[in-house]
Amino acid sequence: MKPYILSIDQGTTGSRALIVDHGGGVRGRGYAEIRQHYPKPGWVEHDPLEIWQKTLQAIEEAKHAAGAVDQDIAAIGITNQRETTMLIDRSSGEPVGRAIVWQCRRTAGRCDELRAQGLADSIRAKTGLVLDAYFSATKLEWLLDSSPGLRRLAERGQVLFATIDTWLIWKLTEGAVHATDFSNASRTMLFNINSLEWDDDLLKVFRIPDAALPETHPSSGLFGYTTSGIPISGVAGDQQAALFGQGCYKPGMAKATYGTGAFVLTNTGEKAIASEHGLLTTLACTASSKAEYALEGSIFVAGAAVQWLRDELKLISDAAESEHLATQIEDTGGVYFVPAFVGLGAPHWDMRARGMLIGLTRGSGRAQITRATLESIAYQVADVVEAMLDDSGLPLVELRADGGAAGNDFLMQFQADITGARVSRPAMLESTALGAAYLAGLATGFWQSRQEIESLHRAGYSTFVPRLDAAQRRPLRLGWGRAVERARGWLVEEE
Repeated sequence: MKPYILSIDQGTTGSRALIVDHGGGVRGRGYAEIRQHYPKPGWVEHDPLEIWQKTLQAIEEAKHAAGAVDQDIAAIGITNQRETTMLIDRSSGEPVGRAIVWQCRRTAGRCDELRAQGLADSIRAKTGLVLDAYFSATKLEWLLDSSPGLRRLAERGQVLFATIDTWLIWKLTEGAVHATDFSNASRTMLFNINSLEWDDDLLKVFRIPDAALPETHPSSGLFGYTTSGIPISGVAGDQQAALFGQGCYKPGMAKATYGTGAFVLTNTGEKAIASEHGLLTTLACTASSKAEYALEGSIFVAGAAVQWLRDELKLISDAAESEHLATQIEDTGGVYFVPAFVGLGAPHWDMRARGMLIGLTRGSGRAQITRATLESIAYQVADVVEAMLDDSGLPLVELRADGGAAGNDFLMQFQADITGARVSRPAMLESTALGAAYLAGLATGFWQSRQEIESLHRAGYSTFVPRLDAAQRRPLRLGWGRAVERARGWLVEEE
């Protein structure tokens, strides 16, 4: 047996690669940041060629750190930013323009049109998704309309739809494989999560030719081979990969990933629960054609708010400084920050909300604003957790946390305080990348079962226990709710 799995984690702000051994240990890491492009207010784009080049850079760094070569790699797992949408020219193998990032709001008006046509309920019944510009369908429709002749080429199969996993598979196989997995497909708003196939009715609504669509497969299984013969055998959207990487294999087990955005998922097993509180029903990772489901709350801005403090306001020099500042004061002094830079996600789903800093007094300074920013992440997660409990009826005993911002002890403690639940954080925060590695390893016999993987992941957790009781939490949550209400509906009309 070859000694390693290569895991590729292509995220919104950068590409990461890990070399993982049989004990679940990380032998080598690589990371390369990618640029964000903002051509108009509310628009966000990436350069697919840069994504590919930075992914290769991260892979080489990880291999070098581990002293590994291709012959040492048993399989490749891929996890990725979901919903980000691009086109591939089949003949050249190159991208057609930039990718539209999941955060982009340019198609909000189109979503309003479809909602006015009464299509929101039928779309949700088939896909489990709220009708929103967040998902791929309206992005793909926009791309196909953006240049004369593109739709005609797509109808001929000469221009192909790709999410970022599809793009990486395409490049790694030199165009031999055009495919995605069920979990990524379930985020396009074109895939029926009940039948596990592209939905003909939805394709007609969004005018998407089926000739442009990738093949779909279970998350753990063979997708294809690289030119050096390495099997690509694990593919999943980043949040489903994190759920798998955190060992949340049973109904009721929940995780929160704190990255650019924040994403809370709870496993609901073979039951697809239709949310009544603004959550999404989505597909979890599976190694078979039998569906497994999760409830998800997607928060658009989490770690990105801390980046904003650093890059735009210059209040902090690095993310670590935010924790130091937050702990220098007892509270925010009544300051709340709602980071609705691109609208609000679950459970509010307000595309016209915008960021708001409120409750300022003459005594408010960088410490109060910084602490309010960190608290805003926890408040948003608490809103989703509350909705999740109402929908599922399952008690939340523990929230498993991962992602870069989960390394902030202040944030983790406040998360426990404001939700009233224990928060557990693994020693290895890169659960998303580990999840992709586990999926790839299961498909190739590198690991034999989920139980074996779960045993690798049990050690090394830090635990944060709530210090506030319900009476102390209540006024804090009420203040947050008032701030959110003031941020909602800020845009009178779309830009």
